[in-house]
Amino acid sequence: MENNISELVERLGSDEDAVRKMAVFKLQSSIGDPSFADIFIAEGGLIRLRYLTLHASGNTLAYSLTSFARLLEVDKGWEFVDQEVVERIVELIVMHPLVNILRGAMSILVSIVSHPNTGGRLSQNGTFGFRALKPAIAIYPQFLEMLVSRLSSADHALCANALQLINSLMRDSITNESEADWPKFIQRLQDLGVIRAVYTLMQSSALQDHAHPLIEFQSLTKVLLRKWRDIALDLEKPEHRRALKGIHLASNSERTVEQGPENGNDARRSKRHHPEKWRRLGFESESPTMQFQIVGFLGMMDLADYIRNHQDEFQKLLLEQSTKPAQQRCPIARASLSVTQILYEHFEVDKSEMEDAKSYLILESRANLDKVFKPLLLHWTRLHVAGLHSFFRLWKVTGAEVEDYEKIVELIRILVESVVGGAPRTKDVQDVEDELAEFEYPRLRELQMELLELTHEDVWGQHLRQVREELHHEALQFVKEQRIRCLLQGAWFPDDSISKSDMVALGDCTWKFVQLSHNRRFLHFGQFDSVREKCPELDALPEKLDLSAVSSVVSNVSATSDDSSSSTVKSVSHHVSTTKITIHGYAQPVSSIEYSEQSDGHTRSTSKATHREAVLLSLRPQSPSLASEWLDGLLMLLNQQPITAETNKLINLVSDYGLKIRLLNVRFDDGVFAGESPGVPSREGLDDDYYYDVFGGA
Repeated sequence: MENNISELVERLGSDEDAVRKMAVFKLQSSIGDPSFADIFIAEGGLIRLRYLTLHASGNTLAYSLTSFARLLEVDKGWEFVDQEVVERIVELIVMHPLVNILRGAMSILVSIVSHPNTGGRLSQNGTFGFRALKPAIAIYPQFLEMLVSRLSSADHALCANALQLINSLMRDSITNESEADWPKFIQRLQDLGVIRAVYTLMQSSALQDHAHPLIEFQSLTKVLLRKWRDIALDLEKPEHRRALKGIHLASNSERTVEQGPENGNDARRSKRHHPEKWRRLGFESESPTMQFQIVGFLGMMDLADYIRNHQDEFQKLLLEQSTKPAQQRCPIARASLSVTQILYEHFEVDKSEMEDAKSYLILESRANLDKVFKPLLLHWTRLHVAGLHSFFRLWKVTGAEVEDYEKIVELIRILVESVVGGAPRTKDVQDVEDELAEFEYPRLRELQMELLELTHEDVWGQHLRQVREELHHEALQFVKEQRIRCLLQGAWFPDDSISKSDMVALGDCTWKFVQLSHNRRFLHFGQFDSVREKCPELDALPEKLDLSAVSSVVSNVSATSDDSSSSTVKSVSHHVSTTKITIHGYAQPVSSIEYSEQSDGHTRSTSKATHREAVLLSLRPQSPSLASEWLDGLLMLLNQQPITAETNKLINLVSDYGLKIRLLNVRFDDGVFAGESPGVPSREGLDDDYYYDVFGGA
């Protein structure tokens, strides 16, 4: 083996380019073996490899760069990494167009920049990390721009290498650069378009080819957000003081003071002594730094970005709020900080890198990629502005006051979870912004109630299911009584004794009025020439049907009903209904009738002879609502289940409202009292002179 390596090293120094090219081509496939690398270095091969890296061209250079990169990956050869090598690699990245050369060059820089984080021996000058590239970048200032541009390369491997190098530069800068320097570097990358480029890669169909560097960039984005959040707002720092001052200046305080109704006579007051300098911007006190304790400098950045990019809107909003009573003013600054906190929690920014590392295991399965990648995280600022606009809209729509602040915050949290959390990986951020802006308040309240119900489902479990069953039974009894009362009220039906063709020809028909008796045992009915303004009395109905003789009630009523249909017979007097309710029963021979006493004290007739089922009564309801009332009313009167969609919808509606009312009045700790149970309020000084208003309370 040593002889073969010695021969390979000798060929690397050949005067013929073809010999050197073949030798370094073979080297790149073997140099990744640490034992091979040790012998190779001992034979003096590293000196010749370094020479080729600095002076070769074409494929010979490409193979040399790949070999050098693989040698560094096994943590060997660092003693030959110096500023000359770094400058040469940076030059290649900036100046060279060939993809196979760029790939190897970027791999070498990734190892150099990441070296302090991966361990190993340092060179004598210890120049590694981002600082090793700074002298070379000073010579080639377009380096970062070229690097970001490679993210849109059609070559997926080159694209992945470029992103890997950007990740290494970002990580080293965040870890080792001063607090004043690393934000400038990150801002430089963002100005060059790195966010847009990575966002496009995350949404592309070739996601798998860039999966690992993309998930690392996403993790680094969380690191940045967490780092900014952990920086406390400190007015001793010039940049923090400038940011806060910029917010105040952007508010155009002089104009607001002059036009504000409460300060009309004080327009000449010194600007330095405005009594609500910060409260008028939406802070809770005149010490705004206190409100940044939770979201830190990240909250300041988000608020400053909004005001800087929407200054006219900000000033207009402040003027509008200044005309309202203090309790009705929307706290703009406080709302901004809350939206920042909501986004921070939604994207689980505090999740440790160890947790994020689990995502790499998911990537290996080539499944569930959409669950791992969160492209919208990269558009943090746009989501913050969209969320803040939604806050302002909901505040206005609901007529909220300061005491309702937390309720609006909760609605925004649900909105973000629904729209941002429910967005697929390929959904564009503009579409997400539009959906946040168009999400209606009633729909949001429905989501809130569903989440509340699910939350209580988890907490209460079996108890909640029992409550549901009880409420459904109560709702069923309630609707049953409502439907039977419709029968007690009576209704008009066209007489079905004449044919449909005759009804159309005549343009009119005789009418049948049907009404349930007060004891709910008989259906009384009679025929009339027309529908009367005043319903006939029960005594005026000559015929009656004993419900004890009814065997079944059948109908062609549709399973779905049209709620918009009117139940007023007069408005459809010339309409021929196709809906029909048929009441069947048994016709009994008089000679064979016997009577038996029932459990309710009444006597009911039975027959020993063979019963013959016949049609006892037919009804033609003129609207779906009337059909639902009478069909289900008759069925429920006979202790059968309702079948129409309209009745079942009403039962579910009553049941759901009952459940929501109970949920809104229950706490998680209602079942367990710490210490003694609460006492019954005293009625001392009260009398019995009170009544209940159904809509307004007691």
